[in-house]
Amino acid sequence: MFWQATTTARDLGRLHEIASVLIRYGFGDIVRRTGMSNILERAGQVLHWKNGNELANLEPPARVRRALEELGPTFVKLGQVLATRVDLFEPAWIAEFSKLQDSAPPAPYADIQQQLEEDLGAPPETIFASFDPEPLAAASIAQVYHARLADGSEVAIKVRRPGIRPIVEADLRLLMRLAEFAEAENKEWRNFHPVAITRQLSQSLLRELDFALECRNSEIIANNFAGYTDQDTVPADSTDRPAAGDIAGAPPTPIPIIVIPRVYWQWTGERVCVQEFIDGIPGRDLAAVDQAGYSRKILSRRGAHAVLKMIVEDGFFHADPHPGNVFYLPGNRIAFIDFGMVGRLTEVRRTQLIQLLFGLVRHEPERVADVMIEWAGNGYADEGNLILEIQSFVDQYHGIPLKKISLGAMLNDIVAILRGHRVTLPADLALLIKAFITLEGMGRELDPDFDAAKEAMPMLRRALRARYTPTALIKRGWRSASEMLGLVSDLPHDLSRLLRAARRGRLEIHIDITNLRHVGNQLDGAANRLVIGIVVAALIIGSSIVMTVPGGPKLLGLPIFGLLGYLGSAAGAVWLLLSIWKSNRANRE
Repeated sequence: MFWQATTTARDLGRLHEIASVLIRYGFGDIVRRTGMSNILERAGQVLHWKNGNELANLEPPARVRRALEELGPTFVKLGQVLATRVDLFEPAWIAEFSKLQDSAPPAPYADIQQQLEEDLGAPPETIFASFDPEPLAAASIAQVYHARLADGSEVAIKVRRPGIRPIVEADLRLLMRLAEFAEAENKEWRNFHPVAITRQLSQSLLRELDFALECRNSEIIANNFAGYTDQDTVPADSTDRPAAGDIAGAPPTPIPIIVIPRVYWQWTGERVCVQEFIDGIPGRDLAAVDQAGYSRKILSRRGAHAVLKMIVEDGFFHADPHPGNVFYLPGNRIAFIDFGMVGRLTEVRRTQLIQLLFGLVRHEPERVADVMIEWAGNGYADEGNLILEIQSFVDQYHGIPLKKISLGAMLNDIVAILRGHRVTLPADLALLIKAFITLEGMGRELDPDFDAAKEAMPMLRRALRARYTPTALIKRGWRSASEMLGLVSDLPHDLSRLLRAARRGRLEIHIDITNLRHVGNQLDGAANRLVIGIVVAALIIGSSIVMTVPGGPKLLGLPIFGLLGYLGSAAGAVWLLLSIWKSNRANRE
């Protein structure tokens, strides 16, 4: 039943490719255990089980990363999603997953031209004043081209590769089957929540295939930064000064400090988007930053303040702010691109985050423990040990100056504690912590003296004070009162429905007890084995009777029907023994 959906002709070819890559990188056991080899062999597709010496000698995290790169866009995206799950994987795995970059050889322009004309409504050479058919960048999902408008503005045209969506959808189907199998069959894999991660991957990747949605995300963030100024980035006694028109104390400049590319909606849709071209220094090219005379201190602080604003104030943030998605512009300005992966935080989550960071920075273990228990959920039983471990961890930072504390390292250690206690964070929080760690890493690359905790504290204080202003208190009180009034007003109607159902004999009470369900499954399995045992016994008796009856077709001097009966009973007996062995093994685990 597990591989039933994968036996269709549309997925068999892709399944063969996936199995071949896994075998080549030394994961043949996974191919066998999941049943992929059986399906492919029945379909007449032969697998080659030999491994290269170079690949076999790689460490497991590196082998997995190389395999994901070779498997294409869906699996690269899977690795990028796994890189956010610091609560599930050790740092060595996170480091390898973080190396995954979505790049691919560019497809010929002739393959893309027809689709591009369909989406734009006309050939690009007639719409734009100039258009370069050589791509600026190529990834497995899209390619980017450069063009110029009639008014001289430069634009970047992002085009989805033709035929990529069916491949991604097939991969997602196969991954979901594999995740369901892993969660059902292996207790150790179950700890990594494969179904939840695959669901998160599917949502993220299908959103990323829709370029119009990506552009809507960028516009939301652009609106949040409208009129944004960040005068706190240059201390009064600092010798580092920004470019002209950006000096502290000078009149406010109309040029935005944080740049989000403008979207040209008349040419933007699901498969193509046209945005303002960002002509800046890539975030990885620090030598060019120094050569251009930009201030690393100002860039690191402005970048930190921008990301913190998105997270703490707006609750809508760029979930992958790595150097490849950041450009540095004249005047020590910063541009963010690629909003395919964004994170969203509710007001409750933002409050929890503020409490957590305050507790970490100000050495308040009770505050940290309360937030972590809230994140762990009601299903976590060993709260006492978790609280003691968190308190011990926070206490070890007591008395250490703020500038010597690495916020990213503290978050990593907190997540390691949760991982040790088998506590899994919700997906939005995993994205958030990854963004924080990436933020601090970028800040320290720009400025070795960068202090994420120091930069975060003023904004956290403002956000905390904002929650207790009279306006905020009245707003929350009014919302709570409205919810209470709604509950009270609905109560008579709900009671009336309950009484009507009771009078008609349709009142049902559903009690879901996990242990009872497990017992039911065991009884069902035992009944199935009993039935098979009876059938096997009947076959043996029937075959023995057939053997004594003269006449009929024979093989090697024995009645054929009797032999077939014995073979069937032998197969049933083997299945019965294997079923009992697997059941005993599962109970021991």
